[in-house]
Amino acid sequence: MKILFTFPGQGTQHPEMLQNLPGTELAQARDVLGDSEVDALDTPEALQHTRAVQLALLIAGVAWARELERRGVAPDIVSGLSIGAYPAAVVAGALDFRDALKLVALRGDLMEQAWPHGYGLTAIMGLTLSQVEAIMEGTGTYIANLNAETQIVIAGSDEGMAEVAKRALAKGANKARRLAVSVPSHCELLAEPAKKLVEAFSEVTLSRPRYAYLSGSTGRVLWQPERIADDLAMNMARTVRWQEAVVAANEREARLAIEMPPGGVLTCLTRQAAWEGESISLERSGIEVAVHLAKRLKS
Repeated sequence: MKILFTFPGQGTQHPEMLQNLPGTELAQARDVLGDSEVDALDTPEALQHTRAVQLALLIAGVAWARELERRGVAPDIVSGLSIGAYPAAVVAGALDFRDALKLVALRGDLMEQAWPHGYGLTAIMGLTLSQVEAIMEGTGTYIANLNAETQIVIAGSDEGMAEVAKRALAKGANKARRLAVSVPSHCELLAEPAKKLVEAFSEVTLSRPRYAYLSGSTGRVLWQPERIADDLAMNMARTVRWQEAVVAANEREARLAIEMPPGGVLTCLTRQAAWEGESISLERSGIEVAVHLAKRLKS
């Protein structure tokens, strides 16, 4: 039986999420990015910006995963949703943490500069993919995330998404919620910024991971460094296929999924994907529970 570490994407962030972090990741981030930026990353004002959100998620994910490792809990598989792929790659040993900080800072800047306002993501809950695709017609929106069978995220302009949300509720959706994401991620609107990030990755050396790196974009395990680099650079413009990733982990006999802080969104989504094991949020269940469940699984 195997352990899966999952790393959340944008929308889960909250003020003070970097307070009381274990380990030295904050200190390393200060060395790379400077004290003034890092010390303000998790303020309400900073978290209005994509760069700060993504950096905060990277630092938190790596710090908590490494704390679990120090307590004897190592993953067999790692997977992240969107920006969560970066801490996953770091924890897997494929990407150096300092390189990840620079790349994520650039990623956030590129995404925000491409679409500075008026765009984002909206989650539609209670409708299938075919139903959502039908009500998107003529709105200029795109499918962004296939999180679960009846949880689909769309990307586009505020006006286009509002129209889809209106149609979704009329069609019988349980909920249509604008997410706390200020860019239209995971669609062709970010193809050009992704190409610029590919260029930045050409200056960075990745390694073969020590844990299985499961792509949240393809639902497949990647071992080759060049394929992981492509996955990381391009995932902002590719549809998230989280349900497929969870199914793949389940097929590889992962039976304990531990979601790194912040939040518990992935824990809920994992449970919806025919998951055969236990799925917990570290932030909500606590590290002692995670260690207990991991040791019980491996005993």
